[in-house]
Amino acid sequence: MEQCLQISGSIPTPSVGVLFSATVPSAVWGEVCPQGLLGPIAETQTGSGKTGVDYRAELRGKQKEGSLARRRFQEGSLILRGKRSPKWSGRWLEDVVLPDGTIERIHKSAIVGTKKDFPTQKLAKRELRRLIEAAGVNGLDYKPKPTATFSEFAERWKRDIMSKHALSTQASEKSDLKAWDTLVGHLPVRDITEELLQGIITKWEDATGDDAVGAKTIKNRVGTLRLVMKKAKKWGYILVNPVLDLELPVWDKTEQPHFSVEDVRCIIKEAEYPYNLVWWLIFETHIRRGEVCALDVKHIDVPNRIINVRRSRWGSTLKNTKSKKPRKFSFSSELAEALRPLVEGRHPDEPLFLTPKGERLHPDNFVKRELKPLLEKLGLEGGTHAFRHGAATLMDELNVPMKIRQSRLGHVDPETTLNYSHIVGADDRKFSASLGKLFAQVYASSAIGSA
Repeated sequence: MEQCLQISGSIPTPSVGVLFSATVPSAVWGEVCPQGLLGPIAETQTGSGKTGVDYRAELRGKQKEGSLARRRFQEGSLILRGKRSPKWSGRWLEDVVLPDGTIERIHKSAIVGTKKDFPTQKLAKRELRRLIEAAGVNGLDYKPKPTATFSEFAERWKRDIMSKHALSTQASEKSDLKAWDTLVGHLPVRDITEELLQGIITKWEDATGDDAVGAKTIKNRVGTLRLVMKKAKKWGYILVNPVLDLELPVWDKTEQPHFSVEDVRCIIKEAEYPYNLVWWLIFETHIRRGEVCALDVKHIDVPNRIINVRRSRWGSTLKNTKSKKPRKFSFSSELAEALRPLVEGRHPDEPLFLTPKGERLHPDNFVKRELKPLLEKLGLEGGTHAFRHGAATLMDELNVPMKIRQSRLGHVDPETTLNYSHIVGADDRKFSASLGKLFAQVYASSAIGSA
């Protein structure tokens, strides 16, 4: 009968470095271990000169193949760094998936806290265990996490997510990501913390001169970063989204400019043809500048006085409207007669309005070249959006039903439509008049007495 080594208890994990005799088969719990069960073994010389089995050789082989199973329950290592303001620095191992799909084991480090926060190593060790537990490396379901720098992840997000957004939205998101990439592009996504981001926001807020960044711009940049980090969390790159609790500077919203009926009459009177007709159409139908540039002859039904708003122009591209669906509504008989020469006798697919060169209107160019100089001449502030705000205010004064207002303005949310109105309503005036009557008499008697 073959000789057997009896082992009571459990076998330690190979990484502990226990060496078994290679001269006898091993048995666990009284059962003979079949030859080859423990896999390939490497003979090593022990300190006493005896031959042993080194299981670390097999583990190293598995690491090269990409199998990075957890070696042991990790407690991490701790070291106190610094003299003036010493801090506890913790370190542990994590498995990560590189962009090319390979798995690598890396050392993860983090500042546990200051010597003042944790006076003893025992207290700092307890906090380090909490950080390791939050990382999940000791969990039975632990899996390697994907890793990438912010620049690498942002490129993937732009390709897979941003490309599905509206072109106008993509333009602003690219600008926002460029600002973030300048500061954190070289960092792994997992190392971008809330503290780091809050410091960047403070730096932007405190900047002056050409480096100054407005509160609205900061809000937009953080909004884009929030979308990116949301996907990073969902795809397993980070455990916590560091953007969620950031404190942003207060943005003082200024009242949007809006043109009154008299303002629009002056604009139409001073404008040249066909731009005088463009401003009339925008105010009466409330359509956006990109939508008026995308109008074709077929979108104007003169006999029935109906306009079909189906597309919008962004740059050189025709796309769906902002509300993602076409809108149809009426216009006045007077405007129909003014539009008739632009519709009758022309091909349905021709652009309704053309530049002097015979090209479709461009949403940026015709505002910059035609509207802005005219507004400066008249002493008015605003742009094409001021026509929409003015029209919304007029509809509010005329008590137009909310559903009609939403349809004509192309708003999905009625709250947005309400924000377009700049009217002080009759109910508000009635309430203030009631308050005046309550206090006017007593004020008058008080003023007479003090005189």
